[in-house]
Amino acid sequence: MTDSQEIPLRLTQLAHGGGCGCKIAPGVLEQILAKTAPPFMPPQLLVGIETADDAAVWQLNDTQAIVATTDFFMPVVDDPYHFGQIAATNAISDIYAMGGTPLFALAIVGMPVAKLDTATIKKILDGGESICAKARIPIAGGHTIDSLEPIYGLVAIGLVRPDHVKRNVGAKPGDKLILGKGLGVGIYSAAFKKGELGSTTTTR
Repeated sequence: MTDSQEIPLRLTQLAHGGGCGCKIAPGVLEQILAKTAPPFMPPQLLVGIETADDAAVWQLNDTQAIVATTDFFMPVVDDPYHFGQIAATNAISDIYAMGGTPLFALAIVGMPVAKLDTATIKKILDGGESICAKARIPIAGGHTIDSLEPIYGLVAIGLVRPDHVKRNVGAKPGDKLILGKGLGVGIYSAAFKKGELGSTTTTR
């Protein structure tokens, strides 16, 4: 490589964190929320923030409830299309985790437009749309901003029967625990971002 040749910009280089590693630490978040006023909890709100579930649930009638979630983060991989796919899958999976069926999604897009070309940004959005197409739901709108770091995700809306809501509390001995992916993926992604993941590393 000559001095005149530029090193290709890695998508993960534009973000200080990636994936769920971008989240505010639980202890810090607890301190922030502890100083807020007690939330208004109408009876229709079947699931709120009290148990840190995957999505909120609002009962419409005896047989229907709305499931709503917001999930977005910064790049965990360098391929823009794959980043879009991962972010969209992560958001829609919250609806399934609550026992619901997704209806539609809204896109959350924050991009450093001075650093990323429009073709790369489009690939991110295309990746997200491909996952929504597999789930047979539309991206019905969204919101975009010019940000310092790339951010992508979805607001996902779904339906669930009130008596079929699945929560992350109330587990009993003998219940089956299903892992959606191998343990340690977050560690691998963090090592990848730092350039410390060797080409021979494999997961089990």
